[in-house]
Parts: sequence; structure tokens; C-alpha cells
Amino acid sequence: MKTASFWEYNFETEKIHCALCPHFCKIGPDKAGICRVRINYQGRLYAENYGKVGSIALDPIEKKPLYHYKPGTSILSLGTFGCNLRCSYCQNYTISQQKVLTRYFEPESIPELIKQFDNNIGIAFTYNEPFIWYEYVYDVAKITKENNPDTAVVLVTNGYVNPEPLEKLLPYLDALNIDLKSFREETYRKLCKSDLEPVLNTIITAAKACHVEVTTLVITDENDSMEEIREIGQFLACINPDIPLHLSRYYPNYLLTNPATPKATLMKAKEIAEEYLNYVYLGNLPRVDTNTYCPKCGLLLVERINYQTNALIKTPVCPKCEKEIAIIL
Repeated sequence: MKTASFWEYNFETEKIHCALCPHFCKIGPDKAGICRVRINYQGRLYAENYGKVGSIALDPIEKKPLYHYKPGTSILSLGTFGCNLRCSYCQNYTISQQKVLTRYFEPESIPELIKQFDNNIGIAFTYNEPFIWYEYVYDVAKITKENNPDTAVVLVTNGYVNPEPLEKLLPYLDALNIDLKSFREETYRKLCKSDLEPVLNTIITAAKACHVEVTTLVITDENDSMEEIREIGQFLACINPDIPLHLSRYYPNYLLTNPATPKATLMKAKEIAEEYLNYVYLGNLPRVDTNTYCPKCGLLLVERINYQTNALIKTPVCPKCEKEIAIIL
């Protein structure tokens, strides 16, 4: 275990007030916060999951999903256990809601590990919520960038983090995919036991500092109204209409038994979102077009078949109409 960041001890209650995420957990002696990994031990807060890797794989960058960051490359992906949300439909509940077997990796070992894989652009923290792995993510990201500034550091996150930790980490990040679970406060509370506004703030802040893409899992009878999709599109467009939005199909999982999202719902949602955003993609849905086209002239720029990607451009400019394309090649 390693001493955690962002907390203070209350001598009267013997509880630790954790300030990493908007839950602001008050953690009693020998107890853990909502995330299950930040523990009050003898009056200090420790990160129990520091360096403990439970999942590791070399993934296509498109699997994160990141479609506008280094398309066609691979990235070494690490995850641990725990999460600060309680999504009733979690696809990774076996690692987010319970402990798993892990292997310890020193932060200093990660830059060399990255170099062992061909076509690997860097490191992604994913599978469970990386912000509750904060101390390890920060140390690895800092060491990785100091070792080679061109190495990519990526987070796939629910965005449920407080401003100070986020801003401290952002200088070491290149790209984030942020889950926007819904655009309704009541849906966040019902399905995820959390709040909407901190996630919106994370998207706004991160988009000023690095490459950001957003994913919304469209869930039948929960967040699938076209009005809500329209509001998501409008919100992102106010930040930057070039932010890629991934609308993913929901399938029943974990505790939620709502029927799978109809294809027609997703196709309509994409149409609505494209009124405001230049790049909207459908996910978890076979046999749909996931290519990238120029938003001005419609020229095919990046071709994708499953996770086989072919970037047809070498610079982020449309060769036909010369429009600048929001993509990092």
C-alpha cells in the first residue's frame, strides 16, 4: 500500500475525509471508501491497489474507444480493481465491484514494458476506473513522460474526479475517453449512485488540455430519448463540435435487465447528434459504418472494419477540400 493523496484526518471523529472524487467519503478506522481501495489505516489514507495490475493486454487504440487519436496503432492497457461508481449495468463488474488476483508492477518498470511490444504507442489505464488508481497512474504517467515525452498516456474514465486531482494529472495525459452516462441528474443517481455535474466539469476541463472523446451507452428506457441525445450533442458542441461522440449499444448485464437497445434507436440518435457534432460513431453494433469522413465534403479519411483500421491521410487535412480534420495521426 502507498499513502494516498487528497485527504485530511478528523481527530474528533477519527475519520479520514477523502477529496479525490466528488463522493468526499468520510472513512472510519480500518474502513474503505466507496471505491473499496482507499483505506483508513491508523489515521492515514492508503491506496490499497497501488501497483496492483489485475488486467493487462495490448489493445487496438480503437477499442478504448479512441477513433481520432493515433488510428491503427496499439496501446498497452492496464487495469486494477475497484470503482467509485455503482453502475447497475457494469460490463466489468467482476473487477470494478470486487477484488481480483493481481501482479505488482513497479512504476519504473512500465516504460521498459511499453517498449517490448511492436506498434505500441504507450500506456492506457482502463478496464476499471483509473482515477481511483490515482497515485499509481500519476507516478507511471510522470515517469513515462520523463522517460520519453512522445509516449502516449491515455485514460478511459467515468470522469468522476475532483478538479484538483484532475488538473494535477492532466499535464501528463495525451488523450481521454470519458463516459457520459446520461444527461440527467436523476439517471446518474438511479443507475450509478453518483452525480452528473462533476462529469460535465471533467469533460470541459480535460478538453482544454488534451484530446478528448466521449462515450454514451444508450440504455433502453433510461437515457435513450432523442431529447437527451440532442442535449448531449449541444453540450459537447458548445465545448468543441469536433469532439468525437461514441454512442454504444447497451446489452443486459450485471443487475440491469432492460432489453438491448434497438438498432433503430441508435441510428436515430446518431442522426440527432450529427446535427451538432462533426464526428459521431456507433459502438457495440455489428455491420455499421464506423469510418471517418470529412465533415465538409464527405471524403473517406479513415476506414475501419472491426478493429482493422486504415488511415488514408498522412496529415490532419482533407486532401479534397483542405478542411482541417480534428485527428491526431
